Amino acid sequence: MPDETYRRLDEIARLRGTSIDRLFDDMAALMVAESDAETRFRARTRRGHGKAERGLGLLSMAAPDRVARASLPPTR
Repeated sequence: MPDETYRRLDEIARLRGTSIDRLFDDMAALMVAESDAETRFRARTRRGHGKAERGLGLLSMAAPDRVARASLPPTR
């Protein structure tokens, strides 16, 4: 790791009252959580692919006025 990067991390750690090791632990935990969220999002996307018409149909049965308004082109 470049000296300047290490110096900046050390400064950040001191300002947060923690250690550089703890900063790395926190960053790693965030990266894992972000990856897990992306994986869940992609799985939901695959499950919903091609089901837009069905979903809109269900919405129109539940709230016909709202779906009709939402499908109108925006007014200026």
